[in-house]
Amino acid sequence: MTDSEFLERTEAAFRRLESAIDTAGADIELTRTGNVVTLELPDGSRVVVNSQGPMQQIWVAARLGAHHYAWVEGAWRDTRDGSELFAALSRILSAQGGAAIVLGGAH
Repeated sequence: MTDSEFLERTEAAFRRLESAIDTAGADIELTRTGNVVTLELPDGSRVVVNSQGPMQQIWVAARLGAHHYAWVEGAWRDTRDGSELFAALSRILSAQGGAAIVLGGAH
């Protein structure tokens, strides 16, 4: 994938994340600074999602650990277990926040 394709795909993922957080109805504060999205949960803990241009990946840092996602077959997939980014974020936010949070499906 070219650098411009990577930028388009990460921008689309970040816009989708913003929309998914709004629609989920969860008490999560989302802030974005450039290529870094911070999700703050009610207990003050954070999940950080950012793009890594040189690696062409999206990285997620949370209490449960760090995860790296690469563009594979039309979706952002975990480089270790193949899970889709938004499904994984739903699991991560639910576990860290202590309440079920479901973000939209894969695109």
